[in-house]
Amino acid sequence: MRQLLMIWLLVPGFALAEPASNIAWTPQLLNFVKQGNVQKGGQLAASCAGCHGEKGISQMDDFPSLAGQLATYTYKQLRDYADGKRENALMNSVAEGLSKQDAADLAVWFASLPPAQGKALDKAALKKAKRLVEKGNGKKIIPPCFACHGSRGQGERQDIPALSGQQVNYFINTLTEYKTGVRKNDIYSRMRLIAQYLTEDDIKQLAQYYHQMKR
Repeated sequence: MRQLLMIWLLVPGFALAEPASNIAWTPQLLNFVKQGNVQKGGQLAASCAGCHGEKGISQMDDFPSLAGQLATYTYKQLRDYADGKRENALMNSVAEGLSKQDAADLAVWFASLPPAQGKALDKAALKKAKRLVEKGNGKKIIPPCFACHGSRGQGERQDIPALSGQQVNYFINTLTEYKTGVRKNDIYSRMRLIAQYLTEDDIKQLAQYYHQMKR
């Protein structure tokens, strides 16, 4: 936790000039998402299947699997797309057509689905990733990944996503976007700051590591 605090203290002033997201997690908003309509979400999700799979597990490496993702995280991403806080031409267009209720319904639907299950984790071949996940890198002020994303990659709190079973290319692209500042909807610039210290090989190994991880 000390490493996390150090990273948050290093957030540059310009990152605080404009909020990274318009989402503020109040008890009311948390309850609103929790009360989403799973059945309605399943109906809405039919139009998402082409990219994210019929059961939320994508068959295309560049598109994320959403099955088993935290409902609050999915809701936040949909609202960030709608608000332009996260940029992707396709998803911006899709999200703009969704009401807040639609976003909540979709979020609880995907959260209700069994997550993608990775194959047997080859920790020996991914030693660098294993160390980053379990211990981080004190010299670079990188906290262990499990401190936020959980020991099984299951995600934690409202806006920290589950990572286990995630598609490799999507994972790589996401961390690369954080590293380059293309993606900037992370609260307090947390992932942008961490990703700056990750090498290309670190990112590739982490992508493989979490793809193989079973929840």
